[in-house]
Order: sequence, then C-alpha cells, then structure tokens
Amino acid sequence: MVQKSVSSKKRGRPPAYDAKTALTRAMEAFWDAGYAATSLDDLAAATGMNRPSLYGAFGDKRALYLKTLEHYGAGGQLKAALAAAMPLREALGHVYGLAIKLYLSGKHGARGCFLINTAATESVKSPEVRAMFAAQLRELDDIFAARMRRAMAEGELPADADPAALAMLASAVLHSLALRSRAGDSRAALEAIAEAGIAAICRVVMRGPRHAGRRAQ
Repeated sequence: MVQKSVSSKKRGRPPAYDAKTALTRAMEAFWDAGYAATSLDDLAAATGMNRPSLYGAFGDKRALYLKTLEHYGAGGQLKAALAAAMPLREALGHVYGLAIKLYLSGKHGARGCFLINTAATESVKSPEVRAMFAAQLRELDDIFAARMRRAMAEGELPADADPAALAMLASAVLHSLALRSRAGDSRAALEAIAEAGIAAICRVVMRGPRHAGRRAQ
C-alpha cells in the first residue's frame, strides 16, 4: 500500500484506495476463518488499522463483513470471464478453470469461494446476510442465463433450450467446486466435476448444420 504524507492533525476516513485495500485484507481474514472465528483483533491485524479506525471507516464487525461481501463482486468476475468470444463449452471451461484456481488458493490451504463458504453459515441468523447472499446467487444465475441466451441466438443451443434451468445448473457446478475444494478435493477431482458439469449443460449443444435438431449422446 502506498503511504501518503498527511498531517498528524488530519482526521476522518482514509482515502478510497486505502479503504479498498483494507476491505480486501478484511475479506481475506473472513475468508480464511469465517465470520464467527474472525475477531476484531484479527481484522485490525489484517488491515493494519486499530479498532477505532475500523469502526470509523466501516462500522462494527457485521457492517464490515457486509461491505466485504459487496467488495468480493463475484458477479462482476463471472461476467468478465464469460464475455470472451468463444464457444459455450470453452467459455464454461474458462470460468470453471478460473474458479478452481481461486478456490485452491490461500495462505493456509484451499479456501473455496468467499461468498459460499462464509455467507451460507451467517445467513441462518442474519436477515441482512441472507438477503445479500440470495441477491448475489441470483446475479450469478442471471449472468449464466444471459450467456445461455447468447448461445441460443448464435445457434449453439436449440430454440427449446431453457436458459434459466441451464444457468442454475452452471451455478450449481460452481457451488460444488467451492465446497469440495474447501473439503480438500484435489485439482484433478475438481476438474473432473467441472468437465461433468459442462457435459451435462452442453448435451443440448448443436455441433453444426449437419447435427441441427440432434442432441449429443
């Protein structure tokens, strides 16, 4: 983080860059240990901010956690990954490959998906977390559905395909990768899950004019 020279008398919240950096570090702390097991001292150590500074910039622990969920931005990452001009099968492979790489990262071992692996637990007792969790899952479904509709428009999927159902299946593969990576599954096992998911989704993919109306067996 770039340090800027400021007067010791200046008060208030840190600059936007520092706030984003602090959110990223707080997110990583929650990501490794989960919400309940992450203390304010842990967050202070991770962000380099003392407790009063944390409260002043982000509010209490719950408010900070909600801000890290917003900061994670899974929907934006997925949309960017699916934007490339490539066939549906390759696009899904690209998405799942990036997800596996992310889910297997972490200083203390595979950490899965920040959203799935922290919000799923906290949503039981927190209506705010539940609402944000549900909204982000719906966003992922919507992004996948848009890609399915694009595949239909480009002739990759037949006209009677159900983009919403295929999108939910594509999202379910992501959820499975997130959970099983956290449980210790190997990269090879995760890649096999991704391949099976892609095969299930793309079983309706048309291979070209000669195969119009046919479905892959």
